Amino acid sequence: MIFFAVACARDKLIRQETSMRLQKRFLFLVCGISLAAAVIPVQASDFPSRPIKILIGFSAGGSTDAVARYYALKMGEMLKSPVVVENKPGASQLVAIRGTTSARPDGYTLFMATGSSLSQGPGVRTDLPYDPLKDFEFVALAASAPGAIIASPRIPAKSIDELLQYGRDNPDKLNYGSSGVGSASHLQIEYLLSVGQSHAIHIPYKADAEILNAIAEGSVHFGLGPLQSAVPQILNGKVRGIAITGSQRSKAIPDVPALSEAKTPGLGGVDPYTYYGLLAPKGTPPDVIARLNAAVNAVSRDPEAIKYLQDKFFDPQVSTPESFKKFVTEDIAKWRGFRSKINLAN
Repeated sequence: MIFFAVACARDKLIRQETSMRLQKRFLFLVCGISLAAAVIPVQASDFPSRPIKILIGFSAGGSTDAVARYYALKMGEMLKSPVVVENKPGASQLVAIRGTTSARPDGYTLFMATGSSLSQGPGVRTDLPYDPLKDFEFVALAASAPGAIIASPRIPAKSIDELLQYGRDNPDKLNYGSSGVGSASHLQIEYLLSVGQSHAIHIPYKADAEILNAIAEGSVHFGLGPLQSAVPQILNGKVRGIAITGSQRSKAIPDVPALSEAKTPGLGGVDPYTYYGLLAPKGTPPDVIARLNAAVNAVSRDPEAIKYLQDKFFDPQVSTPESFKKFVTEDIAKWRGFRSKINLAN
């Protein structure tokens, strides 16, 4: 009897331990499934579940800021989640770039890149601490925009040919302003000066508005900036329109010739326009990239958005992540071919 009682007690204990082990395994399995279920929606259909931020490498009030804020507003409406813009100016957009590459690759931190940070700078410079083709996921090309070469009425030049000649005749007097070392305006003007065998002293600024004011005041002789900012100043006579980048004149200022009309040989070799596109941290899930790409394209296709952007001198673009990356790859190669003609030391 004693042996039987002990055996029964032992069997009961074994059954209890076995039951507890099975319960623990079941709980572990349930917890694992719950955790997986909690992670998957962040990467898929429930994105976004919290605000998205777009970093830009310029101060508020410029063309990049204008494009980013409009797309942020409209994307927020389409994604049914707030999209906010954070201005992180400085170091040729490197502050914003580092803020993006160091962020979690979950789609909630994006970078509104420009031509200077994506292709012009990487094509010409060899000292950049990032590779746009390797360090980001491409989301979508949002918009492009022509620029305007403007000059102070205090200098005699009234065309791009006269401006380049003035620089040749006055190599230590002519100066120009740009939105920073390595910026689009810096690289593009240096290319134009090189092709025209001219010279001008470089004065870097932080924002397009500062350059416009300096040109209007006469402390800076000329510059290249967004058409959006330049047109009002040209129309009120504070600055002189020298040329519109590209092959067509602008309907807003039809008396200002297109750069393609210049008589100086070689100026048609590069079209100094800029473009704006969204990037995400490397490793952002493809389905999240696809959701963001669809939102950008929806904005660019919207008739109301098209009218608004074109009235501000921006051309909305539609792309896939793959076509956007291909475009940047080709543009980098083009600017790499201009490397020997651009003086970055100026």
